[in-house]
Amino acid sequence: MLYKVSVSFHKDYVKVQGDTIEIGIMEKPVNGKANLEIIKQIAKHFGISKSCVRIVAGAKSKDKIVEVVQ
Repeated sequence: MLYKVSVSFHKDYVKVQGDTIEIGIMEKPVNGKANLEIIKQIAKHFGISKSCVRIVAGAKSKDKIVEVVQ
């Protein structure tokens, strides 16, 4: 399933509403570390492996499209 993801920094939360995920991360957006943290938190929230989550669009943006395969 595809989700629209909105990212906030300096906070730590995951909120899912329909096909939208609001996520807060503490990692800085340097060298892809923030994207890895986003994948990790979404996988943990859904109780799935990190390999089941991938960023489809918006890798360098605060607004992303993420695919979750369960």
